Amino acid sequence: MSITVVVGFLGSGGARAADRVALVIGMAQYRNVPALSNTVNDARLLSATLSRIGFDVTTLIDTPQEELREELDKFAFRSETADLALIYFAGHGVEVSGENFLLPVDVDVRSNKDVQRQSISLKDLLHVVDSARKMRIVILDSCRNNPLGDGILQDEGETTAGGGGGLAPPSPDRGTLVAFAARDGQVAMDGDGTNSPFALALSEKLAEPGLEISLMFRQVRDEVLSATRNLQEPNTYGSLSGVPFYLAGSPELRDQLATDDRRVAWAAVGSNQESQLRSLADTGDARAMLGLAYMRLDSSGSEFDPVQAADLLGRAAEAGSPEAQYELAKLYEKGIGLPQDDARALELFSKSAEQGFSDAVNDMGFFYYQGSLGLQRDALKALQYFEQAADLRHPQAMFNFAALIDDGIVPGKGPADAGKYLYQALRSGSAAVFQQLSERPTMFSLESRKALQQQLAEHSFYSGPVDGDFGPGTQKAVRVAYGLNTEG
Repeated sequence: MSITVVVGFLGSGGARAADRVALVIGMAQYRNVPALSNTVNDARLLSATLSRIGFDVTTLIDTPQEELREELDKFAFRSETADLALIYFAGHGVEVSGENFLLPVDVDVRSNKDVQRQSISLKDLLHVVDSARKMRIVILDSCRNNPLGDGILQDEGETTAGGGGGLAPPSPDRGTLVAFAARDGQVAMDGDGTNSPFALALSEKLAEPGLEISLMFRQVRDEVLSATRNLQEPNTYGSLSGVPFYLAGSPELRDQLATDDRRVAWAAVGSNQESQLRSLADTGDARAMLGLAYMRLDSSGSEFDPVQAADLLGRAAEAGSPEAQYELAKLYEKGIGLPQDDARALELFSKSAEQGFSDAVNDMGFFYYQGSLGLQRDALKALQYFEQAADLRHPQAMFNFAALIDDGIVPGKGPADAGKYLYQALRSGSAAVFQQLSERPTMFSLESRKALQQQLAEHSFYSGPVDGDFGPGTQKAVRVAYGLNTEG
């Protein structure tokens, strides 16, 4: 099997229909630290709002640590087949040595070590949503006054969890957004009513039909600043991908956005939001520049302007956006909107790959495999890029790398590794991967098929014999692992 053939098979097919899940957590009746007044009200408000706009919501109220960890494990598994996974936490949060911890209702701490052992870290929450297919959001409404006071014990080299409150600035991976009710180091307000200003603004904007997600959080920020007379400023951290996303809207709008073609998806943004994107772009927001550039690259739309698109991508690339570097590289490679220039294209592909942008990493593998853009063919370097792209969960790369392992040309890897990459590619939601494993499983060797069955069995999707025979039982397991119900 050649890699060119595999790529040909994966060149078509879009993502599976959208699926959105949310875990909403409210902690108020703490047993050993001061109780909170509005957090449960806020959690219930957000839970109702998210349910109303089509999320599958799990709500946890005053949950002790052990149960909370169990529910997080369940939600992590569900997130793997969701396009969007969202966690909202309202309760006490503290910082220990630059790391943020969220306190369960039964927390009883005397030292920083107790905080770390008995609490849920922001890193834990990010890990829980990490495998969602398109977008990952963690919202912390937990920036209130520190409940632990100044007397907490600390080890040498640690900063205390005591003090005035607020959280440390996070650094989530690309494609993940963390939203704080108040920016790092700042304390959020409960408000005078039954809900906090942040929860009220968030609930209102979440439910606004057709409001693109980056603009939604911007408007939440503006509303909270206004409601608190500039005393509280929500903030977001991390960077979403260039895929436009609407949390509320008509089925027709969601159908428009289901396309993998980002040019068409961004073209669906209304003129009012386009003007807001331009305002954001003028402040240096790279994602806004990306969205505008995609609009200008839609040849079927009235805004088609590849020269302007190249300028927008150039500005975003200069600001460090790896997606903009990748898209600008493609324009240089094809000579669209600016002169064709293989050397400049390769430079930008390399910069994007260095930042771990999986599309660029995967393409660099092909450039070395095929000797493109002036590069000498280098099969070993190509394999290194393909493995890196697969480990970044690029669906095509995971499938192709499994195929290369199956062909016996990847040193040190065998059928068990091929099975793991095939399972991960299936869980990633790629319709093309699902099609190949459903219709042409024998393109892989018997041992690799057994390894995939073993993966399906280990994750409780399959209970039949591990024999490499993709009969009805295995095919049903493949469907369920992909995210379809058993009747699918």
